[in-house]
Amino acid sequence: MVTFGDPQVILFSADVERAAAFYRAFGFAERFRTPALGAPIHVDLELDGMRFGIASIASTRDDHGLAPVDHGQRAAVILWCDDVDAALAETEARGIPTLAAPEPWLTDLRIAWIADPDGHPVQLVQRTG
Repeated sequence: MVTFGDPQVILFSADVERAAAFYRAFGFAERFRTPALGAPIHVDLELDGMRFGIASIASTRDDHGLAPVDHGQRAAVILWCDDVDAALAETEARGIPTLAAPEPWLTDLRIAWIADPDGHPVQLVQRTG
């Protein structure tokens, strides 16, 4: 039986470099880039053991013959933090669009939503209880 491991999610992007810079600003470290020089078609990023990739829409279509959905809310990235209100103030100061203001959720969380450069929703989450 085949063994699988190291699962990864890929976000499709019209501009891989711009998207990677967005996530690096939240503390993600770049772990892989291809090509090494020039405009990347794929970048892997990691934070606290969570690794995901950003792949070029054009490369995914041209190199692999797939038709990635390039609009709408296709996936969400969740970022835990110690202060949602302060995090949202920082992202707004950087010009990042807010999708939903901070609000309590469930019994012990406070959440807000922002958008990455390709429109993927990013949830900022704080444990309050």
